[in-house]
Amino acid sequence: MNTMKKIALLYWGTGGNVERASQKVYSMFDPEIIDMVDVVSFDMSTLSNYKLLIFGGSTIGAENWIDAKADNEWNRFFRKLEKQEPLDFIVAFFGLGDQVLYPDHFVDGLGVFQEEMDELKVNVIGQWPVDGYKFTDSDGIKDNHFYGLALDIDNEPVLTDQRIKGWTDLIKQYI
Repeated sequence: MNTMKKIALLYWGTGGNVERASQKVYSMFDPEIIDMVDVVSFDMSTLSNYKLLIFGGSTIGAENWIDAKADNEWNRFFRKLEKQEPLDFIVAFFGLGDQVLYPDHFVDGLGVFQEEMDELKVNVIGQWPVDGYKFTDSDGIKDNHFYGLALDIDNEPVLTDQRIKGWTDLIKQYI
């Protein structure tokens, strides 16, 4: 019997909107093929068990990611990931942002995820159209698409479930 999971959903931070959004994403998949774990608790030795990694994060603190501060958990994870070979998986991201309070930096964290995967030469799937969002700028966009799913749970909670369903349907085509 093959107990290998196909998907690892990794998220940070814990106990708030990112974790709640992660639970919603997780619920869109058969629990037999997905593991959900915060990025701090993820066991790198299990990396080869996965064909798809889903990263979920928030733009809050993205300025710390760029500064590569040692206390940033995503930064620690990416530095560990650099030491793994081969990197035989694809990646998808979702990010939380606030279009009202931070319209100039909406889901900038998606750009950080993309930059890290570009450096590692890992294929990214799940780009999401910018249509229907109201913000002024984002580091998480290329060619009128976010690098992954953009969620604004604080200002558009009614759209969250619909967006998660559409996005997970999109990435399921790859697994």
